[in-house]
Amino acid sequence: MVVIRLSRAGAKGRPFYHIVATDSRNRRDGRYIERLGFYNPVARGQEQGLRLSLERLQYWAGVGAQLSDTVQRLVKQQAKQTPQEPAAAAA
Repeated sequence: MVVIRLSRAGAKGRPFYHIVATDSRNRRDGRYIERLGFYNPVARGQEQGLRLSLERLQYWAGVGAQLSDTVQRLVKQQAKQTPQEPAAAAA
């Protein structure tokens, strides 16, 4: 089964996570199919704390991938931060 979860990177005391689509049998920091974004919980100032490709995430969810609880929370957080684009008027 394909899951979308966090993969840890960064140094000790300075966590950084990649949001990846991977087989559920792979290790947390092991092989992955596709990297969908990143999460930096210690971002300061102008540093970007969360970047997520919602288009690719929707694709993976559409083909049956399961999101981890933390990734679900981050997706909701990203949706709050990104203002919704108004629907284009049909011409």
